[in-house]
Order: sequence, then structure tokens, then C-alpha cells
Amino acid sequence: MVAKVKDIGIDVKPPVAECNGVNCPFHGNLPVRGQVIEGEVVSVKMNNTAVVERKYLRYQKKYERYEKRTSKYSVHAPACFELKTGDHVTVMECRPISKTISFVVIEKR
Repeated sequence: MVAKVKDIGIDVKPPVAECNGVNCPFHGNLPVRGQVIEGEVVSVKMNNTAVVERKYLRYQKKYERYEKRTSKYSVHAPACFELKTGDHVTVMECRPISKTISFVVIEKR
């Protein structure tokens, strides 16, 4: 039986597994909007939450060079993605789920 997956309006590959979480953009009622960020999972120790690290370059005008920077985001990880440390994921902005979580995983690459 094929799992019923909701169209979230973004061209991403939906998860193969099924979950019954309310805060899942594919199987629940969580709308997504705004920023789309790609990064690597560095921690999955919290319940339904992962820490995703994004690496990027920032231009320094004074030295005419780029510097490496990183940002860490706490993101909601629905059970249907089955994330592990080291996975490359795409996350998207959503409404605040908790004090630090305003992003949700929408694709595991």
C-alpha cells in the first residue's frame, strides 16, 4: 500500500516511510514557508529534533577574501525521515514549534 503524502508545494523527494506526527509537513498539518537551507546533521540526541550545521563563505571587504563560517539550527525531525548523524538534509522554515525550533526537515539527500 502506498503511503498518502501531502504536496507541500516544493519540488523535493517525499519520505518513503510513513509517520503520524502532527508536525510533519508531509503527513501532518505543518505548513512550510520562507527560507530553504541545506546542511549536515551533527546531532540527533533530542526527541524529534536534530541539529543541522550549515557551512558558508562570507566576503570580507577589507581583506578582499572570503572567510569560512558555520551556523547551527535546531530543526524538527519527523520520524518518517529516520535521520542519523552525517546525513545531508534540506530544511525549510515553518512556524515556531518551540523556543528554538522554527525549521523542519523536508528532504534527506
